[in-house]
Amino acid sequence: MKRNQAGFTMIELIVVIVILGILAATALPKFVDLRSDAVQSATDGMAGQLASAMSVNYAGCQAANNVATANKCITINNCSQAATLLTGGAFPTNGSTTFAVTAATLTTVNGSTANCTLTGTNGSTSKTSTFTGVAAGN
Repeated sequence: MKRNQAGFTMIELIVVIVILGILAATALPKFVDLRSDAVQSATDGMAGQLASAMSVNYAGCQAANNVATANKCITINNCSQAATLLTGGAFPTNGSTTFAVTAATLTTVNGSTANCTLTGTNGSTSKTSTFTGVAAGN
């Protein structure tokens, strides 16, 4: 009398559970730290946007002979004024990450540059990024 058994043995099930546990333990720390990576990426993106905006503003000021002109040349003397170059004249508020620029004075010579620091904060996570500020409209 021959019995055909179907299914897994207890040992096979335990081995699969152990393997899944090991995989979960190694992958979990990567998923837990996603907020930090997201805040850093958002901060880096905003810093790039500010650097581009300052460069475009400087070019517009050069075209307008450094005379402040609406939608073409905005006077920039400090890194903290960079947000005025963005649409709406301020940092975006629709996300959960807030941004702040550390004030760094740019000399009154058009085209002078300084390293500006941007801090992005989401909850208790804060990340910084730097961008080059360009004086314009002076």
